[in-house]
Amino acid sequence: MLARLDRTLTAICKTGTGLAFAVLIVAVLTQVIGRSVINDSPPWTEELTRYALLWLVAFGTGLSLRSGDLVNVDIVSEAVPERSGYGLRLACAVITAAFCIALIWPAWFYTSIGIRQTSPVLKIRMDFIHASVLFLLAVLAIFALMRIAGMLTGKSDGRPNAMPELEP
Repeated sequence: MLARLDRTLTAICKTGTGLAFAVLIVAVLTQVIGRSVINDSPPWTEELTRYALLWLVAFGTGLSLRSGDLVNVDIVSEAVPERSGYGLRLACAVITAAFCIALIWPAWFYTSIGIRQTSPVLKIRMDFIHASVLFLLAVLAIFALMRIAGMLTGKSDGRPNAMPELEP
Protein backbone atom coordinates (compact mmCIF):
# COMPACT_ATOMS: atom_id res chain seq x y z
CA MET A 1 0.00 0.00 0.00
CA LEU A 2 2.79 2.45 0.86
CA ALA A 3 4.59 1.55 -2.34
CA ARG A 4 1.49 2.41 -4.37
CA LEU A 5 1.11 5.70 -2.50
CA ASP A 6 4.78 6.45 -3.15
CA ARG A 7 4.48 5.70 -6.87
CA THR A 8 1.24 7.66 -7.26
CA LEU A 9 2.41 10.69 -5.32
CA THR A 10 5.76 10.66 -7.10
CA ALA A 11 4.02 10.52 -10.50
CA ILE A 12 1.68 13.38 -9.55
CA CYS A 13 4.57 15.49 -8.30
CA LYS A 14 6.74 14.78 -11.35
CA THR A 15 3.88 15.66 -13.70
CA GLY A 16 3.03 18.79 -11.72
CA THR A 17 6.67 19.85 -11.63
CA GLY A 18 6.94 19.43 -15.40
CA LEU A 19 3.72 21.33 -16.09
CA ALA A 20 4.63 24.17 -13.72
CA PHE A 21 8.08 24.41 -15.29
CA ALA A 22 6.57 24.47 -18.80
CA VAL A 23 4.18 27.28 -17.81
CA LEU A 24 7.09 29.15 -16.23
CA ILE A 25 9.17 28.82 -19.40
CA VAL A 26 6.34 30.00 -21.67
CA ALA A 27 5.54 32.98 -19.42
CA VAL A 28 9.16 34.10 -19.12
CA LEU A 29 9.82 33.55 -22.83
CA THR A 30 6.74 35.60 -23.70
CA GLN A 31 7.93 38.32 -21.36
CA VAL A 32 11.45 38.38 -22.84
CA ILE A 33 10.18 38.40 -26.44
CA GLY A 34 7.70 41.12 -25.52
CA ARG A 35 10.42 43.30 -24.04
CA SER A 36 13.00 42.60 -26.73
CA VAL A 37 10.97 42.47 -29.93
CA ILE A 38 7.73 44.34 -29.34
CA ASN A 39 9.18 46.65 -26.69
CA ASP A 40 6.11 45.98 -24.56
CA SER A 41 5.74 43.01 -22.23
CA PRO A 42 2.25 41.66 -21.49
CA PRO A 43 1.40 42.34 -17.82
CA TRP A 44 0.06 38.84 -17.21
CA THR A 45 3.49 37.24 -17.74
CA GLU A 46 4.94 38.52 -14.48
CA GLU A 47 1.97 37.35 -12.44
CA LEU A 48 1.83 33.94 -14.12
CA THR A 49 5.58 33.50 -13.59
CA ARG A 50 5.17 34.02 -9.83
CA TYR A 51 2.29 31.57 -9.59
CA ALA A 52 4.03 28.93 -11.71
CA LEU A 53 7.12 29.25 -9.51
CA LEU A 54 5.02 28.72 -6.37
CA TRP A 55 3.52 25.54 -7.82
CA LEU A 56 6.92 24.40 -9.11
CA VAL A 57 8.26 24.56 -5.56
CA ALA A 58 5.13 22.91 -4.16
CA PHE A 59 5.43 19.92 -6.49
CA GLY A 60 9.22 19.69 -6.35
CA THR A 61 9.93 19.91 -2.63
CA GLY A 62 8.49 16.51 -1.75
CA LEU A 63 10.40 14.92 -4.62
CA SER A 64 13.57 16.56 -3.35
CA LEU A 65 13.05 15.13 0.13
CA ARG A 66 12.28 11.73 -1.37
CA SER A 67 15.45 11.64 -3.46
CA GLY A 68 17.70 13.27 -0.85
CA ASP A 69 18.26 16.37 -2.98
CA LEU A 70 16.58 18.74 -0.54
CA VAL A 71 19.06 21.05 1.13
CA ASN A 72 20.50 18.98 3.93
CA VAL A 73 23.41 19.33 6.27
CA ASP A 74 24.48 15.71 6.48
CA ILE A 75 28.08 16.38 7.42
CA VAL A 76 27.19 15.77 11.07
CA SER A 77 25.20 12.58 10.55
CA GLU A 78 27.96 11.21 8.32
CA ALA A 79 30.76 12.14 10.77
CA VAL A 80 29.30 10.36 13.80
CA PRO A 81 29.07 6.59 14.32
CA GLU A 82 26.49 4.82 12.14
CA ARG A 83 23.96 4.31 14.94
CA SER A 84 24.06 7.99 15.91
CA GLY A 85 23.83 9.05 12.26
CA TYR A 86 20.76 6.87 11.83
CA GLY A 87 19.21 8.51 14.91
CA LEU A 88 19.94 11.99 13.57
CA ARG A 89 18.41 11.18 10.16
CA LEU A 90 15.35 9.69 11.86
CA ALA A 91 15.01 12.74 14.12
CA CYS A 92 15.22 15.05 11.09
CA ALA A 93 12.47 13.11 9.31
CA VAL A 94 10.28 13.20 12.43
CA ILE A 95 10.84 16.95 12.89
CA THR A 96 10.08 17.60 9.22
CA ALA A 97 6.86 15.59 9.37
CA ALA A 98 5.77 17.20 12.66
CA PHE A 99 6.53 20.71 11.41
CA CYS A 100 4.55 20.16 8.20
CA ILE A 101 1.60 18.59 10.02
CA ALA A 102 1.55 21.45 12.54
CA LEU A 103 1.36 23.98 9.69
CA ILE A 104 -1.40 22.28 7.68
CA TRP A 105 -4.27 23.95 9.58
CA PRO A 106 -2.80 27.48 9.26
CA ALA A 107 -2.12 26.79 5.57
CA TRP A 108 -5.73 25.64 5.14
CA PHE A 109 -6.92 28.86 6.78
CA TYR A 110 -4.61 30.92 4.55
CA THR A 111 -5.91 29.10 1.48
CA SER A 112 -9.53 29.61 2.47
CA ILE A 113 -9.01 33.37 2.75
CA GLY A 114 -8.04 33.44 -0.92
CA ILE A 115 -11.52 32.42 -2.07
CA ARG A 116 -12.58 36.04 -1.57
CA GLN A 117 -9.71 37.46 -3.61
CA THR A 118 -8.65 37.40 -7.25
CA SER A 119 -5.29 38.11 -8.77
CA PRO A 120 -4.95 41.64 -10.17
CA VAL A 121 -4.22 40.80 -13.82
CA LEU A 122 -5.21 37.19 -14.49
CA LYS A 123 -8.32 37.34 -12.26
CA ILE A 124 -7.54 33.88 -10.84
CA ARG A 125 -9.10 33.09 -7.48
CA MET A 126 -6.26 33.34 -5.00
CA ASP A 127 -7.23 30.16 -3.15
CA PHE A 128 -5.89 28.27 -6.18
CA ILE A 129 -2.57 30.06 -5.72
CA HIS A 130 -2.51 29.86 -1.91
CA ALA A 131 -3.24 26.13 -2.13
CA SER A 132 0.35 25.66 -3.31
CA VAL A 133 1.51 26.15 0.30
CA LEU A 134 -1.04 23.67 1.61
CA PHE A 135 -0.08 21.14 -1.07
CA LEU A 136 3.64 21.57 -0.34
CA LEU A 137 3.14 20.92 3.38
CA ALA A 138 0.91 17.89 2.82
CA VAL A 139 3.23 16.26 0.28
CA LEU A 140 6.35 16.99 2.31
CA ALA A 141 4.69 15.49 5.40
CA ILE A 142 3.70 12.35 3.48
CA PHE A 143 7.18 11.83 2.05
CA ALA A 144 8.74 12.43 5.50
CA LEU A 145 6.33 9.91 7.05
CA MET A 146 7.22 7.39 4.34
CA ARG A 147 10.92 7.94 5.10
CA ILE A 148 10.20 7.31 8.80
CA ALA A 149 8.25 4.15 7.92
CA GLY A 150 11.12 2.94 5.74
CA MET A 151 13.64 3.58 8.49
CA LEU A 152 11.59 1.96 11.24
CA THR A 153 10.89 -1.14 9.14
CA GLY A 154 14.55 -1.49 8.20
CA LYS A 155 13.97 -0.92 4.49
CA SER A 156 16.01 2.30 4.51
CA ASP A 157 18.76 3.87 6.55
CA GLY A 158 17.44 7.35 5.74
CA ARG A 159 20.54 8.40 3.81
CA PRO A 160 20.11 10.75 0.85
CA ASN A 161 19.15 8.94 -2.34
CA ALA A 162 18.17 5.91 -0.29
CA MET A 163 14.39 6.08 -0.33
CA PRO A 164 13.07 2.60 0.15
CA GLU A 165 11.04 0.48 -2.12
CA LEU A 166 8.48 -0.06 0.60
CA GLU A 167 6.83 -3.05 -1.04
CA PRO A 168 7.56 -5.01 -4.21
